[in-house]
Amino acid sequence: MTLPDDAGELVAEYVTGLQHTRVHRSARDASDGSGASGGFLWWHRPGALHPGPLTAPAAAAVPDLSGVPGAALLVTPVPAGGGLLHRAPGAVSVVTWLADPRPGARRLAAHALAAAGRALRALHDTPLPPGLPAGPPAALRRMRAWADGRDGLLPGAARLREETLAVWGTDRLDRVRTWWEAAVAPAAPSLIHGGASLGALVPPLHRGRTALLTGEDLAAGSPALDLGWLLGDLAELAWSERRNGGPESAEGPDLRHVLLTAYGSRGLDAAGLDPAGRDLAGLGRAAVLRVVTHMQDFAAYCDWTEELHDYIAFTAELIDEEGRRALPGPGGTP
Repeated sequence: MTLPDDAGELVAEYVTGLQHTRVHRSARDASDGSGASGGFLWWHRPGALHPGPLTAPAAAAVPDLSGVPGAALLVTPVPAGGGLLHRAPGAVSVVTWLADPRPGARRLAAHALAAAGRALRALHDTPLPPGLPAGPPAALRRMRAWADGRDGLLPGAARLREETLAVWGTDRLDRVRTWWEAAVAPAAPSLIHGGASLGALVPPLHRGRTALLTGEDLAAGSPALDLGWLLGDLAELAWSERRNGGPESAEGPDLRHVLLTAYGSRGLDAAGLDPAGRDLAGLGRAAVLRVVTHMQDFAAYCDWTEELHDYIAFTAELIDEEGRRALPGPGGTP
């Protein structure tokens, strides 16, 4: 493994069969005040079960948002040590901040989600570049292969599919497939991030702009996918917290509302909202796709756990309500 000369202290490490992530403190302060680069190195390499190398073939098409007030910077990677390396201004993602009980942590997460909303709006307004990889992002391809029961599923994914089908039935599975088709092949596709998760959203530790780690999953698709990915993460975290004895609703700002407000009304029209903001169906369904994808990846690339039975029941409820709990307003909870 060869990392840049300024790769200093290891501050975090996450390992699954899909991906190995190491976060190093930079030995020099890489930030120039603009936040365009950061004081931490996020290095990703393929996990033991990953089917191939990590690449970012369309990274050059990512717009520079340093001139967009309040937007997260779409930080793209460079090849390093058999993987990809991002520079970011923080050592932990919004997922970690949302687990922090201090009141200021949720406010910081809200600030980061607002920045993500502005960044995604700018990305979605960027014309589709030539040479964009064909097809949907890798996570959605994995989820569709699982939903279709294709040959070659990893053992955990195959077991999950069998047990999920027993609870969902074929009708729910068919609905998920239909939503998948609508999201990956809309009538008017946009340039999408393809993996805009809370785990890729990194607030600054001290100064600089929030970073959204970007590049590996760029694709053409519905803008609702990127927003739904974040909304699905928020819904899943809220469900998990309540399941483990947490409060029914968190104090502080409604993070879903923060994200969608920052994204803006014109962009929301393209993502599935009517001009008055009444029809959130596309976003709710995309949030369901996110949670199902995460469940499938966990079963495939982590050790099997009985918690997955709870996930199967949770996703069945999400499908029945078309993801409404992931959205602001009546029926939502995060």
